[in-house]
Amino acid sequence: MTNSPSFGTAVRFWLTLGFISFGGPAGQIAIMQREIVDKHRWVSSEDFLHALNYCMLLPGPEAQQLATYLGWRLHGIRGGIVAGSLFIIPSIFFLMFLSFIYANYGAIDSVAAILFGFKAVVVAIVIEALLKISNRAFKHSAHFIIAILSFDAIYFFAVPFPLIIAAAAIAGLILFRSPGKPVSKAVAPVNHFHTLRIFFVCLILWLIPLLLVFAITGTSSIATKNYLFFTQSAFVTFGGAYAVLAYVNQSVVSAGWITSAQSIDGLALAETTPGPLIMVLQFIGFMSGWNNSDGFNQTWYAIACALIATYVTFLPSFLFILAGAPYIERLRTNSRLTSALSGVTAAVVGVIANLALVFGSHVIFNESRFDVFALLLAVGSFIALHFFKANVIIVVLLAGLLGLAKFLLLG
Repeated sequence: MTNSPSFGTAVRFWLTLGFISFGGPAGQIAIMQREIVDKHRWVSSEDFLHALNYCMLLPGPEAQQLATYLGWRLHGIRGGIVAGSLFIIPSIFFLMFLSFIYANYGAIDSVAAILFGFKAVVVAIVIEALLKISNRAFKHSAHFIIAILSFDAIYFFAVPFPLIIAAAAIAGLILFRSPGKPVSKAVAPVNHFHTLRIFFVCLILWLIPLLLVFAITGTSSIATKNYLFFTQSAFVTFGGAYAVLAYVNQSVVSAGWITSAQSIDGLALAETTPGPLIMVLQFIGFMSGWNNSDGFNQTWYAIACALIATYVTFLPSFLFILAGAPYIERLRTNSRLTSALSGVTAAVVGVIANLALVFGSHVIFNESRFDVFALLLAVGSFIALHFFKANVIIVVLLAGLLGLAKFLLLG
């Protein structure tokens, strides 16, 4: 038996969730399970699991998409928009503030020491994510081979991430045969006109700002490149924030928008804020604008680029949920799609392994010198996170303090 809340009550809940949604997607999903299903009984456990299954099949941040779906389930389109938006709005302001502080004061020795401690934790976080995803992905020896080939492709040959994903999907389709799942009785009827209407509204919401960015900054500006690149990345983010960060890191660092060190720092800062971890893309947008201001005011241009990255990253998520939920449940019954996705998941392991190696070598071989302190901090952080299930926020902040203490004591 479920109890439907008033719209005002739901809005207050989604706003609160936006401020307390620490702990990455697993923690955020657990909070929604506890509050929405177990405590308030707004949604049944069966419907919650169906919604989660929808979101796990989609590119993009699954926790934010789950919030969007549940909001839609409770109060229609306005509920979905409010839930999905409030899930990320607090983190937009937190991370914007941290990005500004970082850009202005990150070069100060004491601040750099704190960030150095953060970086060591990032290495541990990425390795732990690699282990968790590989445990789910490797169900057959061929999955392991796909992961190895994906790692080789991106690390040694710099093959673009979308091509790796496409090749892995084809390999999964050929190599694996997965049984389809029965269609739930709760499947919503498909209204094709409704789907097209949402699609065209989202297309207009994407196109009008793009034309404004064109008009104000020019077609070759960093702002325009941000708009187009992060739109593209939003459609290939299978595997979560670590997979998309590997893709983004490969692209924007090689293009000279930001440095590899700034990318690592951004992930560390994103770990300390509420909201989906994929908000790290806002930091990357900010720093790309800060580093390449195209003659505009540096601060305001960076803020604009940050908001652009966030806007085009999450707009497709609303499209996927508000237009696609009835279709996605039916796609889950398709054994061919399930097979293709198993190949994609295996490839994501290889891509994240590349990210772990790139980040680890940058931090532990700091300025081409082997850094024993960084290695010990990374190993200690991994032990705390993986074996003792320590709170990631506490580990990140403690590592920052240890980095500062090392600087104050040893210089």
